[in-house]
Order: sequence, then C-alpha cells, then structure tokens
Amino acid sequence: MAGHLKKQLKDAVKIISSGGLLFASYLTVIGDEQFYANQLMPLMQRIVGAERAHVFAVKMISLGLVPLNRYKDPASLEVNVLGLRFKNPIGIAAGFDKHGEAVDGLYKLGFGFVEDGNPKPRVFRLTADNAIINRYGFNSCGMAEAQQRLKAREEVQQEQSNAGLPLGINLGKNKLSQDAGADYIQGVRVLGPLADYLVVNISSPNTPGLRDLQGKTELRLLLHMVLKERDALQGERKPPVLVKIAPDLTAQDKQDIADVITELGVDGLMVSNTTISRPETLQDPQKSEVGGLSGQPVKDLSTHTVREMYTLTKGKVPIVGVGGVASGQDAMDKIRAGASLVQLYTAFAFQGPPVVTKIKRQLEQLLKDQGFSSISEAVGADHRGADGSTQKQSFLKETVNVTTDDKGLAPTVAGISLNKTS
Repeated sequence: MAGHLKKQLKDAVKIISSGGLLFASYLTVIGDEQFYANQLMPLMQRIVGAERAHVFAVKMISLGLVPLNRYKDPASLEVNVLGLRFKNPIGIAAGFDKHGEAVDGLYKLGFGFVEDGNPKPRVFRLTADNAIINRYGFNSCGMAEAQQRLKAREEVQQEQSNAGLPLGINLGKNKLSQDAGADYIQGVRVLGPLADYLVVNISSPNTPGLRDLQGKTELRLLLHMVLKERDALQGERKPPVLVKIAPDLTAQDKQDIADVITELGVDGLMVSNTTISRPETLQDPQKSEVGGLSGQPVKDLSTHTVREMYTLTKGKVPIVGVGGVASGQDAMDKIRAGASLVQLYTAFAFQGPPVVTKIKRQLEQLLKDQGFSSISEAVGADHRGADGSTQKQSFLKETVNVTTDDKGLAPTVAGISLNKTS
C-alpha cells in the first residue's frame, strides 16, 4: 500500500512539474509581461552573468527566436521626422547589437528603429537600482564585416524602411586612433550608403578622449568634415546626421553644442549617452565599477538634458531621448520635454522583450488621456506657449554604431556599433 502511494506521489510530482514547465514555456512564447519581468528575467539574472546573457540574447534574437508580438502599432504612434517615417517612436539603443546580427529580430519584437567590446567583465547589473554599468566602448566586428552584413540585407532593409522601420548607423572613433576625424569620415563613406540616418557619437565614456570632441572648436571641425563627406556620397540617398551627446555637460557645453549644430545645419540630436556620475541613491554593491551608468538612475538627468537642448535649439532640431525609459510614462516624459523618438536598453535587459509592447501600449493610452492624436502633437508639450502652439517633429528608426579599424574598416550595428575591439 505504501509503495503504491509513493508511486502515485512520484507520478503526481512528474505531472505537476511537466505541467509547470509547459505553462512556463507557454508564457515565454506568448511574451507574458508579468512572467518575464517577475519570474523569467530575475531567474536568468541569478544564473547567467550579465555579459553572457547579453551575448545569448543577441544570438536568440538573431535566429528569430523571440516571443510572439500581436500588438499592432496604431496610427497615433507613427512619427515622421528627418525625412523618415517611423511606425512607432520606440527604438533599441546603440550597443545592444554591436555586430549587426539581430536587426530583423529586433524589428520583429516591435521596435520602431534599431541602433546598432575592453577586458572582461565589461558589463555589470545593478539589480537593486534597475541600472547597468558598462565599459564596452565601441568594440565590434569591424566596419568591413558590418558593411558585408548590411549589404547582404540591403533589399530587405529597403522594404523595412519603406514600411516605416528605418536603419541608423552610429559612428565613433577607435580607442587608439590618432585621427578621430578620419575614423568618422571613413564610417560615413563606407556605411553611409546603407544607412537611413547616421549618428556621430562623441559621448561614450569608455573611449579615451572621445568626450573632448564635444568642445565647441573640436565639434565644429568634426561635424564640418562629416557633413561634407555625407554630402559627397553618390546617389540620391544623403542620410541625415545626428549628434549623440553626454548628460554630463555644463550649461556652457550645452549652449556651445546647440550653437554649432544650428550653425552647421546638423539634422538632429541624441540625448543622451550613459553618465559617468554616480547618484548617491545607488544601493547595489557594484555601483563603484568603472564605466557608463544607464537605466533608472539616469532617467531624470537625461530628460532634463532633452528639455534644455530643445529650448536651446528653439524646438527646431529633432531629438531622440535616451536614458531610463522603462515605461510608457518614461517615454511620454521625454516626448513632452522635446524628444520625437526614444530609445531603451537597460529596461530591455531587466524586463525582457515584452517591455517593448508594454511601453507602446501605455504610450498609446497616455496620448489619448492627455488629448493628443499623435506623437508629433505631444513633442515639446511642456514648452507650449499660452496660445497652445507646439512644434511638430519626426525622426529615425534603426541604428548602427560604427568606427574604423587600423585599415579603416571597423564598426557596430542594431543599434549597430562599428568600431575596433580594443
């Protein structure tokens, strides 16, 4: 009798375990937001290191192994800016897909645009603060390989771009480069023909000397060269150029940057990169690691910088807001401050793929609740005058990070990052 009861108990445990596994698998496939945020992602973070998890995620997405995405972008989320159409304003920040491997998979997850490594470990989770510190820099497979990957899917990308899913390429200098200008020019020349827009990244805290390029004289010289090279590209396609800046800028720095981009006719701004500051509110034991801090702790600093740059450029320069976007409200705060588009990264790492749909769904509802019929109507709403007038803007979609190696060929993508590994 006891033996029979023991066998029944074992069978019951097997059935319950199998049922639990099947149910967990079902929730994984359908992309259940609560399951990912509260169960699956915390479990993965406990058993898999941050950098290995990043590599694994890129690989899975590159293979198209992503949760089902049934959300249909409503017309209210469409954005038209920089001469481009975006089905929705939510993008993945540069640095996630540094080798341009997962572009199509990221689109499949619902992103409206994608922007595409330092001795290990190079990335640290600050779980207690919903933040990440990374010191990746611009490491990537190299410009030649990135160009080859992008060229191979050029026709596919043209279809995506026509459907409102642009591809951006983020350019940066190599860590040991003695001629930053030459690195950026090579990036424009090699990858410009494959991009819907280009980002001049002068704000990564992990590349020595890079942030010095934010100085007024240096920035004017660099952007003059980049714009001249962009204008010299063959064919009708002349991708708009944006500048990605740091949140750790003085008031004079911000004024100088606004003056230069206005003077030269730069097409847009990305605000902002990670911060080198460490807020006193940080609690995680790894808070002192060297690198750029992203996630919730940088949210307010980034949004404040978006608001300031919108004011300094009189609302005439489209802005992509980056930093601490983890909800529809976070996105709306940046949009009302002056951003036409937003990007996320850290929230994707903590909440998983369903965060994309969550943010879009919440943003759609917030637009209705606040009386806006479109994203463009909400852009800069916090600056709106007494007459209710507001600036309407639109912008980018998928991005790639790029830099050149010693042979002049080395970048990144999805956000793609294209630079030489150092």
